[in-house]
Amino acid sequence: MSQTSHRKGEHLKIALLPSSQTTSSAGWDDIHLLPVSLPELNLHQVDTSGDLAGASLAAPFVIASMTGGHPDSIPINERLAAAAQKLGVAVGSGSQRAALRDPSLARTYTVIRESAPDAVVLANIGVCQLVEQGSEPPLSKGEIELAIGMLDAQFLIIHLNILEELVQPEGDSRLTGLVSAIESVVHWSPVPVVVKETGSGMTTETARLLDGAGVRIIDVGGAGGTSFSRIEGQRALERGDLHGARMGETFGGWGVPTAASVLEVKGEGLTTIATGGIRTGLDGAKALALGADAIGIGKPVLSAAVESYEAVVDEMSAFIDELRIAMLLTGCATVAELRRHRPIVGGKVREWTQARGLVI
Repeated sequence: MSQTSHRKGEHLKIALLPSSQTTSSAGWDDIHLLPVSLPELNLHQVDTSGDLAGASLAAPFVIASMTGGHPDSIPINERLAAAAQKLGVAVGSGSQRAALRDPSLARTYTVIRESAPDAVVLANIGVCQLVEQGSEPPLSKGEIELAIGMLDAQFLIIHLNILEELVQPEGDSRLTGLVSAIESVVHWSPVPVVVKETGSGMTTETARLLDGAGVRIIDVGGAGGTSFSRIEGQRALERGDLHGARMGETFGGWGVPTAASVLEVKGEGLTTIATGGIRTGLDGAKALALGADAIGIGKPVLSAAVESYEAVVDEMSAFIDELRIAMLLTGCATVAELRRHRPIVGGKVREWTQARGLVI
């Protein structure tokens, strides 16, 4: 088994532990939707359908990019994808570098499209692999096209995981030239590119930088959910690397809370996915009301996928039902109406917006 595949297996195991979660809050408790006591609306009239940059979804959810590259990920990706197919939501792949370096691992990813022939699928590569890393060359255009074709994907994610790379003992250390590399891929990619943070969130400045590089879709990937810093810290601890374990824990709460991150980027005109600490459909409704176009779900469905396909369907169905009820309780018959809802923002998220001069 390659080093990369072994690491993917460790990530999967640790991600299921409570210790994988960030030490900070995503901010959803600070967001309050305005109730409508007489909505003059029946539940069956509430339409949860939406779209992701023109791709139709039965509900505006994306099963977040999580795993692949290790044999244990095959049944998990199969269950996640089959649930996405059944419920009409999107599903992302974990980073596909492992299969690009070792084709024998392709099955850990291709199972996604096999199990979700009609779903919206997002391929996935890491930003640090777009530039030379020591003796390892950057991913070529042909390799990136192979990653997209491997899943017959409608979108390509370029994930930003700088913190993880810095804490990870075998992490990529060259962090210059990334913006121009992203711009190059956006220019020639056969499918729209989504730039996705992985737990540190995005600021207005980052959104503007990406906009200037031609990016039109971002996933804020805010703090408040899974922390790859803590995951890498746990990996280090299991190896007796106390320095690495300390680094992982020190930065275990690093980043912009997801709710604040949505407010950071909402004025930049980019299609926005809110991922990070979404634990209920009500959290998702709050994200949409703040300005997100879609909602990313990670840990809850990953935990369900370890159990069974039925557990994933049950979990995602609950998210959709919670969103539908939240929409009715705010008098919103459509997702578009919910996105025009003006929530009450308090607590630390309000403090953040005031300190940053953001418009709520």
